[in-house]
Amino acid sequence: MNNNEAAVFAARDGNKAAEEKILTEYSSLVKAIAARFFLYGGETEDLVQEGMVGLYSAINSYRAGMADFSTYAYTCIRNAIVDAVKKNQGAKYSALNNFVPIVEIGGEISSFSPEDEIIRRENRKEFLQKISGILSSLEFKAIVMYLDGSGTAEIAAALKKPQKSVSNALARAKSKLGKLYRTEG
Repeated sequence: MNNNEAAVFAARDGNKAAEEKILTEYSSLVKAIAARFFLYGGETEDLVQEGMVGLYSAINSYRAGMADFSTYAYTCIRNAIVDAVKKNQGAKYSALNNFVPIVEIGGEISSFSPEDEIIRRENRKEFLQKISGILSSLEFKAIVMYLDGSGTAEIAAALKKPQKSVSNALARAKSKLGKLYRTEG
């Protein structure tokens, strides 16, 4: 059990110092994630508060043997913020809450059908399974978060690694993936 996990379990058992340590340690991650979203009629600080609720949820729902706590916390924080943005849009924007994204590809606008979205998710799952076998744990976590739109600083904060280590891991992952797809192509 690492120090983060020990602090999580201590916080869950009522240790206020451990809880404060986690909240302080992850506050920059919460702020970084919140800054990437817009809350109509609200402020970034409102999203930070939602992110902190997500962090509390992560503390209370984390189980040993899951992904490491930093990765789990990142997901819970991001989901809480996304949920707040969607709820804020309300009935007026309900059609947008379940939209399929429109992606700009090579200057053309292309919309995906629900079937395309299912295929995209299956392809992503297969892709992740494939690359997990050739990348180190750090490279895998970093590249997945990068592909999900996180910046190097955000990834470093979530993984509790120096930004330089994350940059190097991303470079190695990109190189390995480039070699993989050049040999398959």
